[in-house]
Amino acid sequence: METDFDPQAIVERFKSRAEAVRRRGIPPVEGAERQRFVRQAAEDYQDFAILADAEVELEQGILTFRIDLRPKSGSAPERR
Repeated sequence: METDFDPQAIVERFKSRAEAVRRRGIPPVEGAERQRFVRQAAEDYQDFAILADAEVELEQGILTFRIDLRPKSGSAPERR
């Protein structure tokens, strides 16, 4: 592994990817294909945004992403 590996750079790339998905337009498709595209874009954004909020650490060759999914203080709990 390279000695100049920067785990925080990974987090920054996920931030960029989340923003790119958020800005991405919907191609000219209709019906079920459009719904699949919109659903996949929402999932992509969620995944990238979660990783973009991670605290990242590289210790003894182990890369760890720490992600706090608890609701913020004062916010309503998420419904499922």
